[in-house]
Amino acid sequence: MGFTVYDYREDVRNVLVTPQIRSRFLKMEPGQQAQLHSHDLGHEIFLILEGRVEFEIDGETQELGPGQMCVALADQPHCVRVLGDEPMTMYLSVTPHIHPTHTPRAEDGSRLPHNFMPQRVYDVEPDLEMSISDLVSRQIDVTRRLAELTQTCATVQEEIAHQFQDAVDSADEEALISARKAMWEALYPVFKAVSELGEVWNELAPRITE
Repeated sequence: MGFTVYDYREDVRNVLVTPQIRSRFLKMEPGQQAQLHSHDLGHEIFLILEGRVEFEIDGETQELGPGQMCVALADQPHCVRVLGDEPMTMYLSVTPHIHPTHTPRAEDGSRLPHNFMPQRVYDVEPDLEMSISDLVSRQIDVTRRLAELTQTCATVQEEIAHQFQDAVDSADEEALISARKAMWEALYPVFKAVSELGEVWNELAPRITE
């Protein structure tokens, strides 16, 4: 069987939720309005599929219709309101998706206490078999491994820094490519560990108050 195909007319839900990205189809009814909020880490992309909406992003307001897209960058207050008598359907994605996922904003734009949403809000069933204390221990382990990998990465980059400079000075493309490869091979496990830390944190954070 091939990969899953999603249809916005049927799959009005979160379709992919990872620490790297949350993506979904969202339907809002006429007159419905989302609360002004921001995301501490995430950039949010909105693509309108049906209906018309008014977006406010960082104090500026514009009207969007089908086929139009806008972006709210990390820490930019934003909200949306449906216009007219027809429902609105959009595709949206937040990158990265790390709890707390929303920071509510007052009317003047000031930050309010974070919202740590339950996993089920994002159509994810929490793994209740692992205790909170086990999740904390796992997070500490991943954090320590990340620190070790980061130190190793820094050491590698220090060792090959002169290779980069020599290759630049001599216009040696092959040496530049080799140095870049060595840097990436040191960086790759760091990024993998960051992703794992995000996974553990996203499991732990909502569980505290569930």
